[in-house]
Amino acid sequence: MTGRASVVVIGGGVMGTSAAYHLARAGVPDVVLVERDELASGSTSRAAGGVRAQFSDELNIQLGARSLEAFARFAEEPGQDIGLHRVGYLFLLSTPEEVASFEAGVRLQNSLGVPSRMIDVAEAERLSPLITTDGLLAAAFSPDDGHCTPESVVHGYAAGARRHGARILRHCAVTGIEVHGDTITAVVTERGRIETDTVICAAGAWSRAVGAMVGVDLPVEPLRRQIAVTEAVPALPPDLPMTIDFASTFYFHGEGPGLLVGMSDPDEEPGFATEPHDRWIPRLCAAMERRAPALLDLRRTGGWAGLYEITPDHNALIGEASSPSRFLYATGFSGHGFLQGPAVGEVLRDLCLGRVPFVDVSPLSVDRFAADAPRPEVNRV
Repeated sequence: MTGRASVVVIGGGVMGTSAAYHLARAGVPDVVLVERDELASGSTSRAAGGVRAQFSDELNIQLGARSLEAFARFAEEPGQDIGLHRVGYLFLLSTPEEVASFEAGVRLQNSLGVPSRMIDVAEAERLSPLITTDGLLAAAFSPDDGHCTPESVVHGYAAGARRHGARILRHCAVTGIEVHGDTITAVVTERGRIETDTVICAAGAWSRAVGAMVGVDLPVEPLRRQIAVTEAVPALPPDLPMTIDFASTFYFHGEGPGLLVGMSDPDEEPGFATEPHDRWIPRLCAAMERRAPALLDLRRTGGWAGLYEITPDHNALIGEASSPSRFLYATGFSGHGFLQGPAVGEVLRDLCLGRVPFVDVSPLSVDRFAADAPRPEVNRV
């Protein structure tokens, strides 16, 4: 395979397919997306599927809210049923510090048009009746949030990108990027060379290796996270919100007739391992016993492990490298990449075309670490 592309997008998850779709729909000719495996085979397919705008960082709020709008109209454009359930996100808070932090977050979210609110413990229990309220002080809730099916989003964007003329090459690993002076000249793959002067790195947990091909350090570390799925729950409320015990990071939402359950494991070491294991189960059970003891009686029927792409401040890397020119990146989302995929695809399109994006993402540039200006995201799970 040889050829030429206006833009080569590396990575076939939600970021890559969203970028390819938005570029092709804008009329950019010869957009090529390369994916070393199947589409959505990396982190996207193993995400919990949550979508929200409840963040502590103004940029994340704006990216999340913009993406929620896109998810709501996804069936019309690009045209795919994504199983969207706008049941809300419910953060359960058990310390005065958590309450104060979320009160500040809700004020910021409201100022940006997000209808989140602080609620009392009784309302939290009504919204999520599987919880116990022992030790809770308050909660934060936004009805616009919810969850959907990550693979459907990716395949919807991929189909839309193809309709608008983009090429998608699966099972086509990138082995190098050629640079002459300060200019990218080609992307080299297992199947041949693609001449281009513009590359978008949307390789998720594998982005650091892609950046290294052009001398750009993208400080992304892979970290395994696990999810369990339970048997059917009798009388499961159809509008059960995504419920997060913020202190422990334990969360659950409806998944068919049962529940999808997960939490972080502080003992997990960075690395590319994705084999499921049971070492996290005792800590998960302890969190369940404290916050939702009824879940302890449920049988596990499945689950999986995937990779978070972690940055030092648990916030995304979005921007264009100072050198070489025309090397763009969107990675390091630290667990909230899937839900921001639609908006970030728009931003990447505009950066490629020299337009002003709907939001200024320059504070998320990788250069913030060299400038000792981290931008931590507090509302992460």
